[in-house]
Amino acid sequence: MLLKYRSNEKEYLDNSNIETKDLYRNLLELDIINKRLGGYNASRKGLTSILNSTRSVQTILDIGFGGGDSIKQLAKFSDKNTKLFFYGVDLKNDCVTYAQGNLKGLNNKQLICDDYRNISKELLEKIDVIHCSLFLHHLTDEEIIDLFKFGKANQCIILANDLHRNWFAYYSIKFLTSIFSRSYLVKNDAPLSVRRGFKRNELISLLEKAGFKNYSVKWNFAFRYILIAKE
Repeated sequence: MLLKYRSNEKEYLDNSNIETKDLYRNLLELDIINKRLGGYNASRKGLTSILNSTRSVQTILDIGFGGGDSIKQLAKFSDKNTKLFFYGVDLKNDCVTYAQGNLKGLNNKQLICDDYRNISKELLEKIDVIHCSLFLHHLTDEEIIDLFKFGKANQCIILANDLHRNWFAYYSIKFLTSIFSRSYLVKNDAPLSVRRGFKRNELISLLEKAGFKNYSVKWNFAFRYILIAKE
């Protein structure tokens, strides 16, 4: 399987009728995968680069936050450097409920159950960075361009980490999840996510179609791209 083109097959996670217990198991295992395979590290590296070049960052909006683990990891990281406030938006009410418990004790956050496009203009004026981890690959190319344009129109820096579409990554995660996962969602969606992932030139093309000229797209272990785009 050469994975020349992005798959347009929808993941189970994109369905609206997932049982709560199954969704929670999926979120738990995704946290483990992100810890073991560098997902959080990719976001931390991206945030470090932004903070080193832009001292005025105070607020981050995490789109599609799932279980809230990226917010938790970035908050721990930022506490050592500069105190940031995190907004999170996710379509699934079960994700919001899970994340509220997961982020209990984290005071510098506000979670919203909605589509990111419905966020008020007043709140958007406070946002410095839009972050998304393993979110872009759930979207079509046109939806990704719209998200990039949304960030650009609201003068936000975009920080995304997502999957490198690669045959070795595909077969590796397929093998690992078939052995270690107890979630039917993870078993199906983890390898499919790789098939829905990106080549570097594809991300660059999407950024340029959205009107960005100031951007970077860098590969990071394991099979992640760190994307940063600025006005």
